[in-house]
Amino acid sequence: MLSIINATKRFGSIVAVDDISLSVHPGETVVLMGPSGCGKSTTVRMVNRLVEPDAGTIILNGTDITRLKDDELRKMRKKIGFVFQHFNLIQRLTAAENVMLGLLMDGVPMEEARSRAMAALERVGLLPVHDHRPSEMSGGQQQRVGIARAIVAEPPLMLWDEPTASLDPIIVREVLVIMEELSRNQNSAMVIVTHELAFALHAADRIVLMDSGKIVEEGPPKSVFTNPASAVGQKYKELLEYQSSTMGNSLIGC
Repeated sequence: MLSIINATKRFGSIVAVDDISLSVHPGETVVLMGPSGCGKSTTVRMVNRLVEPDAGTIILNGTDITRLKDDELRKMRKKIGFVFQHFNLIQRLTAAENVMLGLLMDGVPMEEARSRAMAALERVGLLPVHDHRPSEMSGGQQQRVGIARAIVAEPPLMLWDEPTASLDPIIVREVLVIMEELSRNQNSAMVIVTHELAFALHAADRIVLMDSGKIVEEGPPKSVFTNPASAVGQKYKELLEYQSSTMGNSLIGC
């Protein structure tokens, strides 16, 4: 479905992504993890060319995204849902209007667009505040509007760029619950950049660990975090063991 082949991105003298290759299968949830600055966000942003790769090929359902002209790229982006770290909602629009805007721009009739937007808001638990503007909602609610906006078109691929990073820790859980539910019941393939270990263990089909712009390890969550083959994986294992000891149970076994 999605194939990233020998992708590289440099920012001046810094190699952010260094000749990586990754495949994602239909319906699969892949979580990218690793230390800050390792290239995770750059990788997902290259997929829909929010960041232009310097080299490599990115193929979605047989189409080489790196070769698309502007008009073709705009059409392709409609098939890729993207959940940003910083919401990116239009402040003058209500939750429902933010979610339905993309559909209206694609020529979907008003009543159908509104019906689909309301259904997407219901999936993320926001139907009661569909008429609220972003300033009237919490950060967690605003991010859930962003999620509804990403899923309303039922894209075959969804990209998540650290969707809980800008949220207060107290309200992170409400977004993670929605993400985990979608990972189980959404038909879309998902590529998720996150530092949330417990979420990755429960929701991911595959963990991909990055370090210094390279993929250093990948596999099922329990395998990666129980018997890591990389230095980064070992650090995550130690963190999980510490969290388990302080919580009095095993996160890997739960």
